[in-house]
Amino acid sequence: MSKPIHVSDVEFSEKVLKSSTPVVVDFWAPWCGPCRMVAPVLDELAKEYGDKLVIAKVNTDENPQYAMQYGVQGIPTMLFIKDGQVFDRIVGAHPKPSIQQRVDNMLAAVAN
Repeated sequence: MSKPIHVSDVEFSEKVLKSSTPVVVDFWAPWCGPCRMVAPVLDELAKEYGDKLVIAKVNTDENPQYAMQYGVQGIPTMLFIKDGQVFDRIVGAHPKPSIQQRVDNMLAAVAN
């Protein structure tokens, strides 16, 4: 995947939970300043990791179901999901190295 995909509540199960590829889910909203700061980082990671990783963006204003289900209380919140299970979570805007380290940890766990 060379760019993030936008996922609705209707598509979440199919595109995230049933994905055979690890997924980073970005719960965000258009009015959220820190979310806008993280967006270019996620775009870069999508390009860098290619087919090894899916970046899925969920607009919580339009699609609140899974944000509530996963207890998202602040945005941006990123869930690192593999095999339908949450592997890790970040709340707030983090720098690229921090996000990348968590992606690498998840991919290493998948490889083992």
